[in-house]
Amino acid sequence: MAENEQEPKPRVKPIIEAADSLSLGISMVVAVLIGVGIGWLLKNLTGAYWTFWIGVAIGIAAAILNVYKAYSKQYKEFEELSKEPRYAIKKQLEDDDDDEDYGEKSY
Repeated sequence: MAENEQEPKPRVKPIIEAADSLSLGISMVVAVLIGVGIGWLLKNLTGAYWTFWIGVAIGIAAAILNVYKAYSKQYKEFEELSKEPRYAIKKQLEDDDDDEDYGEKSY
């Protein structure tokens, strides 16, 4: 392999990353529309109308999965952010509570 030749870049990876960065609403609509398309294709191939609803169910399940993935990703980022010292307000509140004395009043 010559030094000037570079390994070809994957073409699918940028598409996947772009789809991942779509807003949640758009990804939900796209998932349902793809499911409807699958259902329409199944209905035309089999001739049974109920197979259309299988595709719709697949689309709705994919939309719910998108919501779950987005929630999990945001929760993980929140957990990492809460571990940073500058955002650790819970620790600061616990330290402040230790200073207060709720026992007898001393005037």
